Amino acid sequence: MWAYTVGFTVLPHVGGFLGWLMTRKEIPVLYEKLKKPSWCPPQKIFPVAWTVLYTGMGYASYLIWNDLGGCNSKAVVPLGLYGAQLALNWAWPHFFGARNLKMALVDILCLDALAIGTMCSWYRINKVAALLLVPYLGWLAMATCLSIRIWKDNPEQKSGKSE
Repeated sequence: MWAYTVGFTVLPHVGGFLGWLMTRKEIPVLYEKLKKPSWCPPQKIFPVAWTVLYTGMGYASYLIWNDLGGCNSKAVVPLGLYGAQLALNWAWPHFFGARNLKMALVDILCLDALAIGTMCSWYRINKVAALLLVPYLGWLAMATCLSIRIWKDNPEQKSGKSE
């Protein structure tokens, strides 16, 4: 059973790593040029934060899968919501790296809704799993506010135009 635990825990890291790999050259250059609020976290914090967040959400997804007895009809909604929010999470760097701040903003707003839906659906199944998503939702709240502020403060980047 430990292989399932490890697999579910590692899965979110896979998409996060691939997103970083594909955008690692664009994002640091863009991020440095953007006008950002004073409360913006330093770029060095992001890999550490995402490692912790992906580990928590991955393990939580294992708890849900295990409590529901694997992939079956009862798991469709809770794990479907999780999968959908994870896909949007993985997509966000691609919009941001392509300098499409508007699509990055739309993505994170949809991600917020799906992450909240995931947590609500999980709470009825396993409260610990739902609570493991609280730090993720907190980070998403900050990231959403940051995305809105960056989108508003960088009009030349809003439509995906590069300099």
